[in-house]
Amino acid sequence: MSIRYTKSFLQGLEELVGEAGYILRYEKGNFQAGYCILKSRRIIVVNKFFTLEGKINCLIDIIRDLNIDEEQLSNASRKLLIQIRQLSLS
Repeated sequence: MSIRYTKSFLQGLEELVGEAGYILRYEKGNFQAGYCILKSRRIIVVNKFFTLEGKINCLIDIIRDLNIDEEQLSNASRKLLIQIRQLSLS
């Protein structure tokens, strides 16, 4: 799968994170990696000043690190999750 840096692809990633039970927020902050994950509260905060490409790459990194149950996802989000996991193996 090649990464498509489009607004609709970003929206798909945002939906996947939401369906996984996390709240995604874009905020300004002093993050070392550009994002912060509060796992106990299931909140993900991403630097709002990132470009579209930066937000997409950041969310892909975050999704790889999360333990997401595929059963709670819609078909579209499940397919996207599988594609993202295959990216990490390449």
